[in-house]
Order: sequence, then C-alpha cells, then structure tokens
Amino acid sequence: MTEILSDSSYMIESLPEVWFGLVVFALGVYLLLDGFDFGLGILFAEADESDREVLLAAFGPLWKANEVWLVLFGTVLFAGFPAVYANILSRHYLLVFAILLALSLRGLGSKLREERDDEEWVRFWDACFVAGSIASPFLLGVFVASWVLGEASALAIAPLVVGVTVVALSIVLGAAFLGVKTRGELRDHVTRRGRQATGIYVGLFVLTAITLFVQYPGLHTVLLSASTAAIVVATVVFSIATVFAAFRERYHAAFLGAAGLAAAFVVFVGTLLYPAIDPAAGLSVRDAVVSPLPLNMTTIFAAIFMPIIVGYFLFLYSLFSGPATPEQSYG
Repeated sequence: MTEILSDSSYMIESLPEVWFGLVVFALGVYLLLDGFDFGLGILFAEADESDREVLLAAFGPLWKANEVWLVLFGTVLFAGFPAVYANILSRHYLLVFAILLALSLRGLGSKLREERDDEEWVRFWDACFVAGSIASPFLLGVFVASWVLGEASALAIAPLVVGVTVVALSIVLGAAFLGVKTRGELRDHVTRRGRQATGIYVGLFVLTAITLFVQYPGLHTVLLSASTAAIVVATVVFSIATVFAAFRERYHAAFLGAAGLAAAFVVFVGTLLYPAIDPAAGLSVRDAVVSPLPLNMTTIFAAIFMPIIVGYFLFLYSLFSGPATPEQSYG
C-alpha cells in the first residue's frame, strides 16, 4: 500500500513501459475490430441490394461497440501521457476532425439508408457509407504515421503510403470477417477479394518499409534490427496462412491469419515508436509519463476494468458468431 500511495516511485519499476504497451494494445485492438467494419464497408461497394442487406446485418450489432476501443485508446493516452495527448491533437487538429467526419459518414450512411425507400436516397447514403469506410482507415493510417514519424504535416509521403496500406489491411480484415459471417456466392466473392487484398497489402507493407528507410535515416537501426526482421517474417507467414486457409475454405483460420497481420502491423508501429512516445516533441516514454501517484492509482482502475471490457467483447462476438442473413434488419 505504501508503494501504491508513493509519489516518488512507481508500484513496479517498468510501469511507464506497461502503459506504453497499453496504448499500443488499445490502438491494435481498435485497428483489428473496426478494420473488420472498414473492410466490410469497402466491399459493400460491389454488392447488390440483397447482399448489402446481409453485409449490414453482419455489421449492425458490432460496429458501435468496436469504436469503444478508439475511445479507450484516447483515454489511456490521456491518463498515462497527457502531454502527448495534447501535443498530438493540437498538432493534427484538422486531421482528427477529418477522421471524425469520416467515421460519422460511415455511421450515418448505414443508418439513414433505412429511413426511406426511394432509390436516390438509398444510393446517396450507400455512397456515404462506402466513402466513410475508405476514408476512415486511410486517415487513421495517416494520423498514426504522422505521430510515429514526428511529421508536422499529414501530407508527407510516408504517412500517405501508410494510409493506403491500412486501407488494404482493412479489406483483408473485412473479407476474413465476412468469410465467417456469409455463405454461398457472396462468401466466394469476398474471400477472392480478400486474397487479392492480401497480396496488395504485403506489397504496400514492403513499400512502407522502403519509404521509411529512404526518407528517415534515423530509423535505419530499427528497420535493420532483428525485431523488424521478425515482424516482416510474421507478416509473410500470416499472409500465406490467410490465403491458404481461404483457398481451403477454412474461414475461421483465415480470420485468425488476418488478425495476425493486424497484430504484426501494430507491433511494427510500437517498435518504430519506442522508446519515444512523441518524436516531434522529443519526448520519451519516461519523459512524458505522469508522476507515480496518479499512474499507480490509475493502474488499479485499469486492472479492474480492462478484464471486464475484454470479457464483454468476447461475449459480444460469441453472441453474434453465427452467419448473417438478409432477414436480420440493421436495427
């Protein structure tokens, strides 16, 4: 108890690093879960009306819950590293609002299309749903890359490349999710798109690494390290596993392979960032973390509520684990 209430030492010496890991973890889970939704929204563009009803039935019960992890990412960052939270949001103020607009378009599009039956109305909101589903992962990728690379402008080449890479990853995730949630010709179509997107993602991942190597000499040590090599190998292995499982119609295995790709990508982000947490401001994890007493107290709350949140999501996904059907309305 004395250590917990101390304002001179953390309850465990590595607590700042634990909170850095928690920030990366929350970001990774958000990328994974909302990546399913983003990819579904992109694939929505090619679906006919009956298939769109199936996609919305797969999307409807989960998407609002998935965005809890974006809120949790911001909450954890604010609780553990408030200076970084303030710096990032102020530095990329317009980009953050663009992300919120894209997320809003996606939500409004999927909901408001059901409010009227005329064709123009439905077509307009379907276009908003697709546009938001493309823009959201692209802008999030740009945001994360700008943060990790310490870029003041979101229009730099590397963040834009990362944004496109995250869009490709989202299609892989969405196709893997729909492989589990759909049947018949629709499943065949989305898994074929998923296999194509997997190859494109691997190419873009390599392009990202090359771009970083050319444009950021300070990252050479990290990019040539054993940890980065392991991430590249993991990306290739998970890609092959995803494609092979889809060919063999083992859709749950393909789902796990796509999740592995998302995990490898987020580990790569964390590897590039650490030990810094705000490269643009020159702040390391130890520089930016809050003092021991508030972090110790917040850790206790996190230890209580994180298992509850994770358990809720396990329950939610098990509850809606079956295939979606057109008879299931969005509501």
